Amino acid sequence: MIKVIGVRFRQAGKIYYFDPQGNSIERGQHVIVETARGVEYGVVVLGVREVEDDKVTQPLKPVIRIATAEDDALAVKNKEKEKKAYNICLEKIKKHDLDMKLIDAEYTFDNNKVLFYFTADGRVDFRELVKDLAAVFKTRIELRQIGVRDETKAVGGISICGRPLCCNSYLSDFVPVSIKMAKEQNLSLNPTKISGVCGRLMCCLKNEEETYEELNSRLPNVGDNVTTDDGLKGEVHSVSVLRQNVKVIVELDGAKEIREYKVAQLKFKPKRRRDNMNLDDAELKALEALERKEKMEGKSKFDD
Repeated sequence: MIKVIGVRFRQAGKIYYFDPQGNSIERGQHVIVETARGVEYGVVVLGVREVEDDKVTQPLKPVIRIATAEDDALAVKNKEKEKKAYNICLEKIKKHDLDMKLIDAEYTFDNNKVLFYFTADGRVDFRELVKDLAAVFKTRIELRQIGVRDETKAVGGISICGRPLCCNSYLSDFVPVSIKMAKEQNLSLNPTKISGVCGRLMCCLKNEEETYEELNSRLPNVGDNVTTDDGLKGEVHSVSVLRQNVKVIVELDGAKEIREYKVAQLKFKPKRRRDNMNLDDAELKALEALERKEKMEGKSKFDD
């Protein structure tokens, strides 16, 4: 076991472990640490704790110091400089007529590097742009192309549920999501209904996946033949996954009737679940395209 603290450098960003060096560092404090990008100013989100050695990337870098009032003031000053850098970069992009969309600008704490994040449909030759920016800022310049998920995470917004976007408010890492999750939860498979504002599958499809998988495994499929505990045989009309209720079409005195049973009251042969995809050709093509994009989307480039 090794003692660490967890530090985050941007809202809802990835948490990195650092060696507290025996200091009593509490959650909410700011610290100065050395990272692969240089000296950085971060907020402690996990206080001093012990974790297993294999969960830590070695060598574990130490905390340089707990942030002072001067450090806090410099961090605020850097935020103001980032706004100016963003506007200058926008002007330079327009000057060079580059097909790219600037998303964010970021100074390292020690001002040794300025990072510009952008999106583009393809590869962009920004060599001349970097030369212009280096002449203005007199420091190292890095342009980093990010995906649409990272763009949405940086910009933020409101999801179709009416709440702030998960990725911008609390989700540290992008979780793998798939069409199968939407099927398991019996959601509409229309791409416009299960896509987030980024145009990719909604991250929240992952939230209840395990629960639905467990509950669905106990239920028959619609159309399956079942035997009830009162000796009747019938065909499954519909199921209520959360309530674990099943509506069954049974025949009584020559007339068909729909009765509702608890799944424990039924006997049936478990079968592999069927996919209900009542979509037209256009929706199927859109769904396939969405799945391809999901597979191509890499991990967040903000945290590289």
